[in-house]
Amino acid sequence: MNARERFIAVMHYQPRDRCPLMDFGFWAETLPTWEAQGYPKGANPDEYFGMDPQWIGAPINVGLLPGFAYEVLEERETTRIVRDGDGVIQEVSKGSASIPRYLGHSLTDRASWRREFVPRLNGSDPRRYPANWQEIVARFTDPGRDYPISLPAGSLYGWIRNWMGVENLSMLIYDDRALFEEMVETVADCILAAITPALESGISFEYAAMWEDMCYRAGPLLSPKLFRQILVPHYRRITDLLRRYGVDVVVVDCDGDISLLIPLWLEAGVNVMFPIEVGTWGQDPVAIRRRYGKEALMIGGVSKYILAGPKEGITREVERLATLVEEGGYIPTPDHRVPPDVPFENYLFYLREARRVWCRGLI
Repeated sequence: MNARERFIAVMHYQPRDRCPLMDFGFWAETLPTWEAQGYPKGANPDEYFGMDPQWIGAPINVGLLPGFAYEVLEERETTRIVRDGDGVIQEVSKGSASIPRYLGHSLTDRASWRREFVPRLNGSDPRRYPANWQEIVARFTDPGRDYPISLPAGSLYGWIRNWMGVENLSMLIYDDRALFEEMVETVADCILAAITPALESGISFEYAAMWEDMCYRAGPLLSPKLFRQILVPHYRRITDLLRRYGVDVVVVDCDGDISLLIPLWLEAGVNVMFPIEVGTWGQDPVAIRRRYGKEALMIGGVSKYILAGPKEGITREVERLATLVEEGGYIPTPDHRVPPDVPFENYLFYLREARRVWCRGLI
């Protein structure tokens, strides 16, 4: 089987030769740290580690267009103050990829929403597609294509949270729910208009990809009640459109404890949970399958903390997940980007065990 056939098979509980071998990438510091431990400098990690082709998506802009101009506002000794493409002013480190310190946002109220953001959310703007789109269509519709591709399907909460900040958005939902609902509807309208030409192009997308990051260690940033009332109807608009064109695998990328949102995403037609961040709260793909059955598809769920520990723990975790992998509907990957405290030797050992157990020793 090729990678495309393998992905389709595992996501539809069909027979396959082996599990796909995938990851979620690495912290910016990880590969440079590993170079001192034997990783070849400048090597492509997917090629070096022998991963299946992964995370290949159609280059369509379904968000702000144009984005805000990136601007350096101030240089400091170890940091700089910048305005990013979302219009967020932040202090970023010059020497690491640590989380920035957010200082201000361009989206603050109804006036700034309609002045700065609504004009950037015209989903029918032809600039959302690259100039060589027809070449891409020809490549993606080639019957010999052997890798899965995704269609970007946007974000209904996470983008707005980025544009406003968590605290500001949380207060807005309380103070002016109607404006939040307008924002969600406008973003959904933009996504629907932007992806429709791609769906009509003849490309068979193996999955659609959404991004939210709306949970943390104690659960969601929006109550399940408001999630169902405000977000679910618009998720359903998007997933209904996708399914009309045969896209029945819809991935949502959300960190943190997603337990309370899983049934709501499933209700909304979003059926793949990723990256199933284990964290201190103990998210577990086996427990998710036990609770939701085969309706819940999953990618992720291998604790990065285990990869940093003894090799015996890595073997136990790979073998613990083996039954779920064999059942299907699940592709195991490290639950977030691999950090530099995971020794290079441990990561190589993890891949050897994954090939032995999940991939049936076939690669």
